[in-house]
Amino acid sequence: MQYSCFGQKMVQRSGIAELMDDLGRSMSGAGKMLMLGGGNPADIPEIQEIWRTEMRKLVGERDLFDGMLCHYDTPQGNPRFLEAVAGLFREVYGWPVGPDNVAVTNSSQTAYFMLLNTLAGDFADGSRKRILLPLSPEYIGYADQGLAPGFFAAGRPSIELRGDHEFKYHVDFDNLALGSDIGALCVSRPTNPTGNVLTDDEVRLLAQKAQAHDRYLFIDNAYGAPFPNIIFSDAKPFWDRNTVVTLSLSKLGLPGTRTGIVIASEPIIAALSSINAVVSLASGNIGQALAMPLIEDRRILSLSSDVIQPFYRRRLDAALQWAGEYFDSDLPWRLHTCEGALFLWLWCPGMPLSSRAFYERLKKKGVLVVPGCFFFYGLDEEWSHRDECIRINYSQPEEVVRPALRLIGEEMRAAYLNR
Repeated sequence: MQYSCFGQKMVQRSGIAELMDDLGRSMSGAGKMLMLGGGNPADIPEIQEIWRTEMRKLVGERDLFDGMLCHYDTPQGNPRFLEAVAGLFREVYGWPVGPDNVAVTNSSQTAYFMLLNTLAGDFADGSRKRILLPLSPEYIGYADQGLAPGFFAAGRPSIELRGDHEFKYHVDFDNLALGSDIGALCVSRPTNPTGNVLTDDEVRLLAQKAQAHDRYLFIDNAYGAPFPNIIFSDAKPFWDRNTVVTLSLSKLGLPGTRTGIVIASEPIIAALSSINAVVSLASGNIGQALAMPLIEDRRILSLSSDVIQPFYRRRLDAALQWAGEYFDSDLPWRLHTCEGALFLWLWCPGMPLSSRAFYERLKKKGVLVVPGCFFFYGLDEEWSHRDECIRINYSQPEEVVRPALRLIGEEMRAAYLNR
């Protein structure tokens, strides 16, 4: 079979395809693996019971149930849902937004495919623009979405060493070039894969840079405030007319509904709606119908702050304790300061194994992680650091995370000592 250029781009093996294949096989029970690789949220009993309750209410209301399953909504989303989202951010955070500033997509992943390729790539005047990632490493799910060659440019971070076994990335603003070839800037907050959270000042500086160059700043808020609020530092939601904020229902415990939310200026929302009509006709209704009452009465905020955030904080604290127990203190490993999201980002300076080889060794031991090399796309220069890291999901139960960290510690020790 001959594929078009688009087909060749989409069918080639990629980091995100491998990650999701591993996740799917593990979650379906194909083999006994300790799954620390994907971004699947944990099962939180209180949250799952809420979704079961809301589903029972929908089943009991004929008009609501039939509307959810039997009818298309507009390409922009359910009008009541759009107003609920806009109302929350307008009333709680003072954002000057209405329903025309909100769109729903079939996952935030899909939203980024549309957004990134709308503002970067090849233009009618013969120019080509790229997406700038101010802080590398960045989310693996963007890496293969660009339809033009050389789609991403990335900023190499500065590194702050903290104590014996901790570190933190910072945006290197002094070397962050925003030239005419940049179509938009994009950050995840909290950052996937590292758990870094850009400070309010860093976000404002990025927004100012974007505005000064008449560019958009995309903020991927899949783990952030106000929902699901898997964030452990002081960080306020941010929006202005040059900023596009995306949210997701996945980490609220609804990954199967594939519901993404975009808050942006009216021209961006109109463009997304048009593309959504072409690609999908409309977005799925189930996630919107389930979450709408919680957004309208603001329960989504208290559930995020009082249930979801403390749950993951406890899981993180336990994982850090086990890492300290199982990772040899005499070796030069470091964990990125985890300020949010579901991940530990392990850096093994000078390890003789590549991150891909380390991943393969762990996989043979029954532990799934993600090699760090997939997250450093867009960097032009060689940098050994990009092949010394792995991403570890800490969110699963103790019977998964604890033995997996023990095995990671053993394999790390073996790799360093048998160099």
